[in-house]
Amino acid sequence: MFYAYGVLMGPMQTALHTSKTVVVGAYSVALLVSGCLSTFAGAIIDRFGGRILMGAGSVLAAALLALLSHVESVAELYLVWAGIGLAMSVTLYQPAFAVITQIFGAEYRRAITLLTLFGGFASTIFWPLTQFLLGHYGWRDTWLIYAIANLVLCVPVHALLPVFGKRSSVATTAVSANQITLAMVLREPRFYLATGAITLNALVFSAMSLHLISILQTRGVSPGHSAAIGAMVGPMQVLGRILETTIGKKATSRQVALIAIWLLPLSLALLLAPSEWLFIYGVFAAMYGIGNGVMTIVRGTLPAELYGRETYGAISGAMATPVLIAIAAGPFVASLVYSLTGGYAGTILALIGIALLGAVLFIYVSTHSSQAINLQDLQKVEP
Repeated sequence: MFYAYGVLMGPMQTALHTSKTVVVGAYSVALLVSGCLSTFAGAIIDRFGGRILMGAGSVLAAALLALLSHVESVAELYLVWAGIGLAMSVTLYQPAFAVITQIFGAEYRRAITLLTLFGGFASTIFWPLTQFLLGHYGWRDTWLIYAIANLVLCVPVHALLPVFGKRSSVATTAVSANQITLAMVLREPRFYLATGAITLNALVFSAMSLHLISILQTRGVSPGHSAAIGAMVGPMQVLGRILETTIGKKATSRQVALIAIWLLPLSLALLLAPSEWLFIYGVFAAMYGIGNGVMTIVRGTLPAELYGRETYGAISGAMATPVLIAIAAGPFVASLVYSLTGGYAGTILALIGIALLGAVLFIYVSTHSSQAINLQDLQKVEP
């Protein structure tokens, strides 16, 4: 659902006789739907666990990917991808983080780090695999193969998730009286500062994901070297997650995030270097990739560190909603800035400014949240 589209949208564009912008728009619709439903999905996981929800999401994904292999019009393409957005909201990182936090308790951070560590290889596997399937079977049968894979691989894994039993009425009453609720959190200014910082960070990363190669070549870097620099980002993301689970394991998520979030504007500034300074561009790829890899973990661990694990699904879902919308909008925002500024030089400066703003916002979150925010703190802001 996430990586294959980048490979298959070209032949789909040709088959449907439409433009690249229209085809990309269908994928953005899926991301927008996923973002809008993330809070609702998280709240369901808080109450019932992820076994049924994630399993149903995988079945839905299988059905919709099978339908995708038969689309004949742009309208059908958009309808199917809107449905896939629903499947995304209950199967990808965000719901998985909620389930892991529920299952592993105090060990949630290490479990989330390990999940993202393996997830970091998704593009490494699925871009070439999709290209192979496309060359041998065409785009329609490739989607059908992935539909079958969801049924054969993903549904059984979700069926093995632990059953989340309801607590006794006494325990439930005790927890309800003392837990931090989403309504409390939504009245707390640090929630918006943290969410804003992470959203701006995600917006810039998303924008760069589509425009990086073009930016490098516009700066005068050769196509071969541009591809090599771009190829470094994936392994650097994995390296960042390894560093987080080893060197950074004794630090809090806020401390780790404060470093990672500043790597983005600093790395983007290196793109202003002369094209012959290839070593500097290699440093850019390392800083950029490590920062992105670590921020994926932070998006999963920060809500639990700030607000506890009891209503993690709903709170993290609320935090993820603008982030996922920003990820959907990022490439279009960069294209708009490119048109307004007349080139990628202005785009780089604008993205540096956005990334800096996110980093500055997070300074407040870090310095004013030396300890996890507790129930008494939040009750003070209730009317």
